[in-house]
Amino acid sequence: MSALSALRELNHEQRHTVLASFLGWTLDAFDYFLFTFVIVAISKEFHADRTDVTLGVLLTLAARPVGALIFGRLADRYGRRPVLMIDVILFSVFELATAFAPSLTMLLIMRFMFGVAMGGEWGIGASLAMETIPPKSRGLVSGLLQSGYPCGFFLGALVNWLLVDHIGWRGLFIVGAVPALLVLYIRRKVPESPAWEATQAKHGSTNLFDAMRGHWKLAIYLMCLMAAFNMFSHGSQDMYHTFEEVNLHLPTGSSTAFMLVALLNLGALVGGISFGAWSEQIGRRRAMIIAALLAIPVIPLWTYGGSFLLLGLGAFLIQVMVQGAWGVVPSHLNELSPDAVRGTLPGFAYQMGNLLAAGTATVQSWLAAQGWGLPLVMSVWIACVALLLALLVWLGPEARGKGFGS
Repeated sequence: MSALSALRELNHEQRHTVLASFLGWTLDAFDYFLFTFVIVAISKEFHADRTDVTLGVLLTLAARPVGALIFGRLADRYGRRPVLMIDVILFSVFELATAFAPSLTMLLIMRFMFGVAMGGEWGIGASLAMETIPPKSRGLVSGLLQSGYPCGFFLGALVNWLLVDHIGWRGLFIVGAVPALLVLYIRRKVPESPAWEATQAKHGSTNLFDAMRGHWKLAIYLMCLMAAFNMFSHGSQDMYHTFEEVNLHLPTGSSTAFMLVALLNLGALVGGISFGAWSEQIGRRRAMIIAALLAIPVIPLWTYGGSFLLLGLGAFLIQVMVQGAWGVVPSHLNELSPDAVRGTLPGFAYQMGNLLAAGTATVQSWLAAQGWGLPLVMSVWIACVALLLALLVWLGPEARGKGFGS
């Protein structure tokens, strides 16, 4: 009830800002996950090995730090709102261009460029929202923002289920250009971050190295932390649809495959919002550690359930924990970041973590091909990463409730 009360206390402009940031991350994830649903179809069209096609996932993740640095610095200099609009247009354009790739090489280039544009969205959207709302609302809004990721995953699964048999994998990427329309909403309804305006009025634009003086150890720690977080999420999601097709023998457009993905994303929504709001009471670090450790006992249901009921329960629960831990991340990273680089540091640390974890899908696919089998690879991966993540969070700092722009 206290969480809902905090949400009701947001004014009209704050609600528009939260909604725009949520939709930005939702549509960004929607475009990203469309590719993971059609790995098998792309490999067939270009007569390529599935592992070669998963390089598209690796290149997208590897490009995101570049975008986070470029767009983050622009957002710290020129404001969150205009740079966010430019970024949304760009990732929509490169998503559309993917649909017309004449070869696997060109497709991989387009996925790299998409990754550059995608890299800027999370950091700018999260900083815009966190700097606009009251401190006591950050936990719940953090969970809401991060829940945009599973919402995007679900939308991708829904569009794939409904349309892939009719328009093919190329048609899916044409549909993926729709997020560009979000710019119209941001332009009309979303104001600039008051904390950014206050910082600009007091200090003006600050050189990156001057702004980061005394904070480099924090930046390195956040990159390592986000590497573990990204291995946690991508290790549980990127190869899941391939697991459905190859190990569960569920065709890509089947209702059973769609229902499992729907349960997975429902769990992610529940986890992100619940743990995000709970972190306001028990602390950011404690909420993340609990979520990470509770993922371990769920693993046997997730990959070895043996029936639709048990597999569905496992898919739901594993994402309650994975995205439960993630639901705290937007508030945690923004609270730890200095005012002058809040547009840059959270997003750059996040995306550098993506770079360090970019080979997750490729490594999982390779290990499975060596005879381990995908279910065992995914199970061992998540168990090890959950322990690593809990340790890194425990070793790190916390700044719950920190004032912005002061």
